Amino acid sequence: MTQLQFNLNVDLLKDSVINSNIDTVMKASIVLVLNAYMEMERDEYLQASAYERSDDRRDYRNGYYDRELLTSIGRIQLRVPRTREGEFSTSVFQKYARCDQAFVLSMLEMVINGVSTRKVTKVVEELCGENVSKSFVSSLTERLEPIVNEWAKRPLNVQYYPYIFVDAMYIKVREHNRVVSKAVYIATGLCETGQRDVIGLKIDHIESFEAWQGFFQDLKSRGLQSPKLVISDAHEGLKKAIQREFIGTSWQRCSVHFKRNIIDKIPKKEMPQVVVDLKRIFNVVKFEDAKSFKDEFMKLYENNPKLDKALKTLDEGFEDAIQYLNEPIKFHTFIHSTNSLERLNQEIRRRERVIRIFPNTQSAFRLIGAILMDYAEEQAKKKFVIK
Repeated sequence: MTQLQFNLNVDLLKDSVINSNIDTVMKASIVLVLNAYMEMERDEYLQASAYERSDDRRDYRNGYYDRELLTSIGRIQLRVPRTREGEFSTSVFQKYARCDQAFVLSMLEMVINGVSTRKVTKVVEELCGENVSKSFVSSLTERLEPIVNEWAKRPLNVQYYPYIFVDAMYIKVREHNRVVSKAVYIATGLCETGQRDVIGLKIDHIESFEAWQGFFQDLKSRGLQSPKLVISDAHEGLKKAIQREFIGTSWQRCSVHFKRNIIDKIPKKEMPQVVVDLKRIFNVVKFEDAKSFKDEFMKLYENNPKLDKALKTLDEGFEDAIQYLNEPIKFHTFIHSTNSLERLNQEIRRRERVIRIFPNTQSAFRLIGAILMDYAEEQAKKKFVIK
């Protein structure tokens, strides 16, 4: 295995820690790691380490050049290795900078369009200096736009996803001097090996049947095959779109949301034991056991008028909330809820809170797309084996 060699500036890190300058510590650490990584990339490209004689050598070292990289904690200066023939190229700037550039670009666009807050302006000044030009914004856009768009339109017929998770979250976007709410549609897929992929992203005006139907049609046009299950919340338009576009596919209502809806209708005085009995229904691995425990639950509390609403909710949504039990047991943990997709939404929300109001829809698409691309790449590196 290739080893990363670090030349650590101990004095700089020590002074930074003592003076509690955590930004400097982080920047110094990032510079240290990225410089070492690029050195390793050059060694692998040359097929020879420093001062090593090798018949397989492809080229020779030719020093370094300085290049800046914008990150979410500020601008850093890197030493980029060169080769004599000039054909070596590091992957650091493409891999590391994409998401951070999308983040910076969204804030820069706010400054250019005159809609930034004092906080955003201060952050932009720290990242990019006081003067932010339209040409700088344009140069970033030109690099990011095609990358995100190409990824969002890639074909989906190379992999079958038996389980698809879909959800919508809302963001604020400025349109014609007005701040409007827009829905961000996201779909992820789980393949039979346990690998998770982000398969769809769309931003639309509202969450509706027509919007969900269009989203699913886009996925199908890219080669998506009908899954066994679509896991989501209980939005009526979404349910109708699943039924219309995926013939023969079952809908799995998120069991976590479903139980939460029932519990919200249980009086606090009645809650402790009722909740225990309710959870028992879903802590099974067989469809028949869930139905049996549900019937016992209904019979046990049917004479308690305070629980009428809770019992009605359970009865009406029960079948949709246990469809995952028809699938192999090894998948149950992963497909009974939309928790995995909600965690991804939280990561998007963490970045979105800083921006608050996107200057336009395309800016939102770039940032969210870049975040999803990074997530997908991290998932692809993991080895999933569901037993």
